[in-house]
Amino acid sequence: MPGNDCSSPAESTCSCCGGDVFEEKEESWKQRPLLIISVSTILFTVGVYLENFLKLSFPAEIIFLSVVVVSGYGIVKGALEGLLKFKFNMNLLITIAAVGAFLIGHGEEGAAVFFLFYVAEFLEDYASQRARKSIASLLKLAPQTAHVLKEGRELEVHVHSVKVGEQVVVRPGDKIPLDGVVVKGVSAVDQATITGESIPVTKKVDDDVFAGTINTEGYLEVRVTRKDTETILARIIELVKESKNRKSKTEKFIDRFATYYTPTVILLAVVVATVPPLFWGMSFDEWFYRALVLLVVSCPCALAISTPVSMVSGITSATRNGVLIKGGEYVEEMGKVQAVVFDKTGTLTEGQLEVTTVLDLNGYSTGEVLKIAASLESHSKHPLARAITQKAHKADLDLYAVHDFKSLTGNGLEGIINNKKFYIGKKSLFKGLDFPREMLEELENEGKTTVLVGNEKEIIGILGLMDRVRDSSRNTVQYLKDNGIKTVMLTGDHEKTALAVASQLGLDEFHHDLLPEDKVKKIEEMVSRYGHVAMVGDGVNDAPALALANIGIAMGAAGSDVAMESADIALLHDDLSKLEYLVKLSRRTMRVVRQNVALSVLVKSSFALFAVLGFVTLWMAVGIGDMGLSLAVILNALRIGSGKSL
Repeated sequence: MPGNDCSSPAESTCSCCGGDVFEEKEESWKQRPLLIISVSTILFTVGVYLENFLKLSFPAEIIFLSVVVVSGYGIVKGALEGLLKFKFNMNLLITIAAVGAFLIGHGEEGAAVFFLFYVAEFLEDYASQRARKSIASLLKLAPQTAHVLKEGRELEVHVHSVKVGEQVVVRPGDKIPLDGVVVKGVSAVDQATITGESIPVTKKVDDDVFAGTINTEGYLEVRVTRKDTETILARIIELVKESKNRKSKTEKFIDRFATYYTPTVILLAVVVATVPPLFWGMSFDEWFYRALVLLVVSCPCALAISTPVSMVSGITSATRNGVLIKGGEYVEEMGKVQAVVFDKTGTLTEGQLEVTTVLDLNGYSTGEVLKIAASLESHSKHPLARAITQKAHKADLDLYAVHDFKSLTGNGLEGIINNKKFYIGKKSLFKGLDFPREMLEELENEGKTTVLVGNEKEIIGILGLMDRVRDSSRNTVQYLKDNGIKTVMLTGDHEKTALAVASQLGLDEFHHDLLPEDKVKKIEEMVSRYGHVAMVGDGVNDAPALALANIGIAMGAAGSDVAMESADIALLHDDLSKLEYLVKLSRRTMRVVRQNVALSVLVKSSFALFAVLGFVTLWMAVGIGDMGLSLAVILNALRIGSGKSL
């Protein structure tokens, strides 16, 4: 029978340890406010009935005061706390307006101000929690238990207690509990929630798997490589939490604006309440009421949340699509990028050589040349060997038996096939033999690595190998160019290889033979020339350049610790097409931010003008000018995640 074990809790608690790792309990933020709203609604309705239908003013005022106690307690407390610290916040505006309404005999409107403002605050909290919950539900993937093989037995233990190096069993339909390497079995694994890939990926022995992904078909045994607190999933959660604290320039401006805005509004309200009665003998009660309306309608709730809720919605949408953005500032910056700088190997290309050309000479067929080459290379662990044997495997070639195999360090390989000695390697291995120099030069000018195959008497063939350009690279580069963004490649490869890739993709410029420090200097030049530069690299040898660019974007971050730490944006899967998605997301998000800010300013200023002129009541100010506007801003922001916006 499976056992059960649970070690002491890690930093985050879980059900095993008495809590929930990722998601806050609903009761802690939702049930109490809903109860307050329900009670306040009933009390307010009773008060209105008593005052307007039964004409019982005094009991009605008591009921309205009860509404204030129920829904306004937190608001008044917040106002007083801010005042003691000499901070004029939104709660203070609402408290002054509501108390003033009671003082001039408008108890129902004072109660309405507190009640409707509380509802507006609840809607704002709901927007924030919804964005947070959408991230949490996306990341709440890893099971809390794992089936570990110990001494021939399978034990069900908590993930906290699983150690690196132990083996876990993952059956069809199960979620992989921890990051690891497959040691037994073959299966298709759904990685959509981590990498954004829509199609399950075949995993076999020696392949990496990630916590939270789903084993869809076969039986797998996985050797754990990371503890539960160090998995890709755990790091994503931490980075998403951190991203909330990194504000964009627009958000920072709104924060600074709100600091000076509140005292200015209070001063303006004092002017409205006192100047007309003092200088023109107008009714104090009427202008005092208008001043109260001005205070309420000027409450900058919608303006304050317009940017943060949009940024969180954009970041949430990106995470769902396999793109991790570490803060709102990078969402904003991505829309300003004037140049994108790419590393070559592993970014524009797949980072793995493949045989692209097989030339036959002296009566040997291309199939025979490839078969001999692969037979020799099957005994080698050189990167070229893997590419050549894979080519033969794809061609369904049965390899020859090789005798007296030798590795000729720095030059190539030799071995006897069918009683005849064959060689494969560099030009230097075939000194004294004639070979077609023009063919070699042509292949090398195309940026290909060349390998010669021959025997003791002649060259029988030439193989051309090249790092394959990613399928997504061409379309991504073309999209960037079509949108006025310069495309640049930095590489440590020699000029011919760099030229071949740059020409193939139509890049605007490229720089070759660069060391990591040379790449840093080039990034400095690009930033001074274009102003806003994004660098896309693998996050390891490109870390200094990624850090220096306005935005560092790491490729394949699911496999690289350095990538996750050094980059501002991480593509969890090696998919360059996500750059196009990023640019579109940034522009859409900033468009929504501008819409929300403009709408807030327009509605608030209009209502403020109408308040001074006496056309707006207190309940209209808070119901439409505050709560209604906040709701409109929230709904518009949440549409970013669905790819729709006003």
